[in-house]
Amino acid sequence: MAWSNAIVFGASGQDGRYLCDLLRDRGAEPIGVARSYGPWTRGDVRDPGFVEELVRATKPTHVFHLAANSTTDHDALFENHETISTGTLAILEAVRRQAPNAKVFVTGSGVQFVNVGRPIRETDAFEASSPYAVARIQSVYAARYYRTLGLKVYVGYFFHHDSPLRRGHHVSKMVIDGLRRIQRGESDLLSVADPSVCREWVFAGDVARGMLALVDQDATFEATIGSGIARPINDWIRACASELQLDDRNFAVVTDPEYRPAFRVLVSDPETMRALQWEACMTLEELAATMVHG
Repeated sequence: MAWSNAIVFGASGQDGRYLCDLLRDRGAEPIGVARSYGPWTRGDVRDPGFVEELVRATKPTHVFHLAANSTTDHDALFENHETISTGTLAILEAVRRQAPNAKVFVTGSGVQFVNVGRPIRETDAFEASSPYAVARIQSVYAARYYRTLGLKVYVGYFFHHDSPLRRGHHVSKMVIDGLRRIQRGESDLLSVADPSVCREWVFAGDVARGMLALVDQDATFEATIGSGIARPINDWIRACASELQLDDRNFAVVTDPEYRPAFRVLVSDPETMRALQWEACMTLEELAATMVHG
């Protein structure tokens, strides 16, 4: 399918911003949508009327649903449901009615699967472990239903990924910010709930490339988009400290003995994406350098 224009819901987030850059490189005109002020179309994916009118007016060749509040907290129950689940339904119905030949990409997550510590594939069973997971699961079933109606709907399951655009409440940025305070002599303690937890450390720009690799073909409609390499938060601390020229003797890591993480290891099996000639390129150390100095 030729590219002409693409709607990107969630354009203000790191994934949306890298994706919009890649779309421009292809000569496509991204129509970025966000609830916040900025250089985007201001709108709400939770509003089916707004979504349908935008799709009707722009007749996109591609639509990407990246909007979400990326937290598994129970307090975000209704926000997750409205943005992720209702947003998915609003997009799919609008495309069905107004641009049925468009390709649609819906974001999934590694946390919506049963996790027994081994690499997760897109064919693994789901587990409703949090309100966030519930919303993601519902979105996937909506995508599968609309495929039966003839729409080309893709799901890319994301695992932990980062960039210099990452916001401050994520552990990667919290570590960097804490180490900067130590570097300035404001503290000698770094607080991390459980630095032994293992996750992937993937560059968001690589993930954006993965989205395009998935929608560029018509044989595979769901895939885990990750590196397949899990490393502990401790490795991230060491890599960031090295970039800041901090010796681990300069500070102590403070942990929370009461903390019970949702997972000990969260890692993907990216075999399906590798078959589509995609893989994550940036290493943990390279990502740390990019975020520390970016």
